[in-house]
Amino acid sequence: MLRLVAVRLSAMLLVMLGACTLVFLLIHLVPGDPVDAMLGETARAADRAALRTALGLDAPLWQQYLDYLGGLTQLDLGDSLREQRPVASILAERLPPTLLLAGASLILALTIAIPLGVLAARHQHRLLDRLAMGFSLLGVAVPNFWLGPLLILVFSLWLGWTPVSGMQQPTSLILPAITLGTSLAAVLARMVRNSVLEVLGDDYIRTARAKGLSEGAVVRRHALRNAWLPVLTLVGLQLGALLSGAVITETVFAWPGVGSLMVESIQARDFPVVQGTVLLIAALYVLVNTATDLAYAAIDPRVSLR
Repeated sequence: MLRLVAVRLSAMLLVMLGACTLVFLLIHLVPGDPVDAMLGETARAADRAALRTALGLDAPLWQQYLDYLGGLTQLDLGDSLREQRPVASILAERLPPTLLLAGASLILALTIAIPLGVLAARHQHRLLDRLAMGFSLLGVAVPNFWLGPLLILVFSLWLGWTPVSGMQQPTSLILPAITLGTSLAAVLARMVRNSVLEVLGDDYIRTARAKGLSEGAVVRRHALRNAWLPVLTLVGLQLGALLSGAVITETVFAWPGVGSLMVESIQARDFPVVQGTVLLIAALYVLVNTATDLAYAAIDPRVSLR
């Protein structure tokens, strides 16, 4: 187990280094200048040069990259060009809303997907199966940037049940969580159905039925446990995507999370914040998938961790 954790941590460091290097190069190739974003294009040349020197943007690109990596070795993500305060403190403010939204969306998705997928598997090729898979197809086909505004239009503007945007009220979480959770539930429901169908024809399932167990008990005690590994893999991948900020959903609902922070920072050409955001997203993604790998053995002892 310790060897596996060490290997996974080494891979995580390589992934984050690659992500930081890639985003550093790409953001410096994107048209636009942070000095123009901060002072405006009508600023005097002397003021622009002074600000560029103060921010360290007059140094060669390779020197800026080495300075950035040197800061990372000391757990220093630098200071925001726009807000002039540490990037780490900005990320610490924006991460909890993203974790809240991701957790609520995942709980909603699992609450919908597991019963729906099991029912579809138990009633294969019947009406309930067709309805469940129709929901799955619809959930995958409807994009978040369309579903989000539709929910706002109906439940916020027409009915007045929820706030339009932000997170000032507890009910502000409902619409963003539904927007994210619905698409995830659609994918998970199809995966649960297929996984349960694969194990329902195995010998141990027939043995359990022969012992007189009810169909519900067979599914709960035997089929679901052995069908969970593919579902867990998908949950780990999707949770990593949710934790990355769900950029579109956060932007639509003005949710003050990591995703909306990244969009704002790209628009302002705030290089340190963009780099810090990508580093955080990469770390969360790798950590979640590493935890998923380690959870395999807890669910199915036949899985080797070596």
